[in-house]
Amino acid sequence: MNDKLIIFDTTLRDGEQSPGASMNKDEKIMIARALEKLRVDIIEAGFPIASPGDFEAVKAVAEVISDSVVCGLARTSDADIDAAGEALKPARQARIHTFIATSPIHMQHKLRMSPDDVLTTAVKAVKRAGKYTDNIEFSPEDAGRSDIDFLCQVIEAVINAGAKTINVPDTVGYSMPHQFGETIRQLIERVPNSDKAIFSVHCHNDLGLAVSNSLSAVLNGARQVECTINGLGERAGNAALEELVMAVRTRRDIFACDTEIDTTEIMNCSRLVSNITGFPVQPNKAIVGANAFAHESGIHQDGVIKSRETYEIMKAEDVGLNTNRLVLGKHSGRNAFKTRLKELGFEFNNDEDMNATFKNFKQLADKKHEIFDEDLQALVTDSLQDTSLERVKFVSLAVKTETGEVPTADIILTIDGNERRNQSTGDGPVDAVFKAIESILNSGCSLLLYSVNSITGGTDSQGEVSVRMSKNGRIVNGRGADTDIIAASAKAYINALNRAMGNDDREHPQL
Repeated sequence: MNDKLIIFDTTLRDGEQSPGASMNKDEKIMIARALEKLRVDIIEAGFPIASPGDFEAVKAVAEVISDSVVCGLARTSDADIDAAGEALKPARQARIHTFIATSPIHMQHKLRMSPDDVLTTAVKAVKRAGKYTDNIEFSPEDAGRSDIDFLCQVIEAVINAGAKTINVPDTVGYSMPHQFGETIRQLIERVPNSDKAIFSVHCHNDLGLAVSNSLSAVLNGARQVECTINGLGERAGNAALEELVMAVRTRRDIFACDTEIDTTEIMNCSRLVSNITGFPVQPNKAIVGANAFAHESGIHQDGVIKSRETYEIMKAEDVGLNTNRLVLGKHSGRNAFKTRLKELGFEFNNDEDMNATFKNFKQLADKKHEIFDEDLQALVTDSLQDTSLERVKFVSLAVKTETGEVPTADIILTIDGNERRNQSTGDGPVDAVFKAIESILNSGCSLLLYSVNSITGGTDSQGEVSVRMSKNGRIVNGRGADTDIIAASAKAYINALNRAMGNDDREHPQL
């Protein structure tokens, strides 16, 4: 019988550390519910000490999740651990994840601590976490560049102190698969009390090896992997949950373990996270990309028609990818709308949000004859925006573009409730719109990225626009969706500007 491979999802914590990928409390709750429906074992909901908002978000997730374990991250300070313990009090199943760096470069230059001090601090932290829960995870940060003898010493000590899970992070994505797998094997063999803990890995993708390193660790005895939806995360990201799960599931001949993930929910989670964070999935992304199950080559098409297994090692249906299905239209009622959203895993906290989203659905149905699940996800994502932070709101737009003529854009906004209007020209209609907005706001932001994606097929499809902007070193993402791609662009730009005007004084740990 195969061992169970525990899936620890850190989309809400490490994934949120992607530049501009911050989420509000309602967005985190929605993703957490989707992860629970995916049957993720552990949801790392955030870093409670980072800010009051992070504390409240972790607490809110702990209140609504029942099947998955809810985890909070903490450094080794008493304040961090106490904040995590307090935030997790409502959880039916809680875990505290504490960490301290163990590599020479981190101990010397960042911590300015001796190895003995690090060892003492780690043990003290695990014992303090034991005041709140017996489900404690410890991570030696930058384990991939740590001395293995010192790692063994620290791991043995924290297991004796009460740690039930030992997570070995490749914090900077430095390890090679054979090397990282050997490290896991040696730790399990050399730590005398290793049988009293589950060994876990947390791999970053700086060299594109996060999934490979994680799988190598699993082959050498790790039985928990830390990952994120779509591989979201700091710098080049984390190991992608969907890739890890499907690799283990597909290659049962290699792996002596399996997960309890409901793989048919993978696409739903992927689209939700992409919509909320504003990070589109590239078409050639494994498992969840638009081209993952597409075949253009005539030879490939012929082979798949004759026998799917010739060129497909997985079924699209296994990851929840089906042909777009018409679910609702302009004559659909409120109950059908609400029921379909519930089937997709979306529930509203109050009738006001439900009514506002239903109104937007009706407006979309007047423009677009067929409403698909992806359209509904985009509508719900828009409804989760924190309107209290929206100082700037889009009112209307008029664009004139003609071959051989300079495009012009006339835009009306409200700023703190006051209507403002201006006109501008540009190299194209989108450039004209952005310049018209800036002529009103003079935001001082730099546009780093502009991306357009079609939410569904068809010429009447909603266009989804993502923008990334920078102001004073801070990076934010903005997102907008509309059947009019120019209006979607304006909404995305304004969405990013509102985020840039907000405060973000949170601390982000590295792991």
